[in-house]
Amino acid sequence: MVKVIIIGSGNVAQHLIAAFQNPQNLGTEIELVQVFSRQIGSVSQLLDSDHITNDLDTLAEADLYIIAVSDDAIAAISSKLLFKNRLVVHTSGSVPLNALDDNNRKGVFYPLQTFTKNKAVDFRTIPICLESENATDFQLLEKVAKAISDKTFAINSEQRKALHIAAVFVNNFTNHLYQIGQEICLENQVPFEILKPLIAETANKIMLLSPEEAQTGPAKRNDTDTIEAHEAFLSNQNHLTIYKTLTQSIQQNGKKL
Repeated sequence: MVKVIIIGSGNVAQHLIAAFQNPQNLGTEIELVQVFSRQIGSVSQLLDSDHITNDLDTLAEADLYIIAVSDDAIAAISSKLLFKNRLVVHTSGSVPLNALDDNNRKGVFYPLQTFTKNKAVDFRTIPICLESENATDFQLLEKVAKAISDKTFAINSEQRKALHIAAVFVNNFTNHLYQIGQEICLENQVPFEILKPLIAETANKIMLLSPEEAQTGPAKRNDTDTIEAHEAFLSNQNHLTIYKTLTQSIQQNGKKL
């Protein structure tokens, strides 16, 4: 039985709490023994109050401590842990392994997904990127990860940094483009709903094709008449700048072929 404690109560922490308590995932291999939250009420709907603490000094003994807090709080939280030589990991995509305090063994347990409160996810489909200082700790992390996910990967800190940047492009930046598309639709009394099948098909295509193979549109075709008409239409300078930048990037990528 691997005993796990989660430190945090934000989006990632709450989804991990749910995953670790899903009997379909765990069987009897993993036990979530405690959760630390400054505000007990923020996680009280997820587990019994006797498994929640708001005092780091009262953390129970466990095999694994998962720090699931904001990136800028990871180092401070890890330095406040009173015990030594236990396995402490964080869940960040951009914070290096060595940001954790030297008093304990270090690791990373990074689920690569966008999380939103109150929106359930299927954790079995979420890749979990793992890193540790030694093979024994990695085996424990892998056992815990495989209890809730079918996709686990050994990823070092430098690789994870690259992966996190790539994730910002494919997720955060893409979502911002959705917002721009919605703004353009609203300004012109067009339902954004019309674009949703296109969004779904665009995402589905890269499950079968590389992004390069899936690329279409006026920039890919070098359709200058359409590009110039689009640029003339866009009155919002921020939208126009983004349109020109992305068009140029697509065209430059085509020249590499």
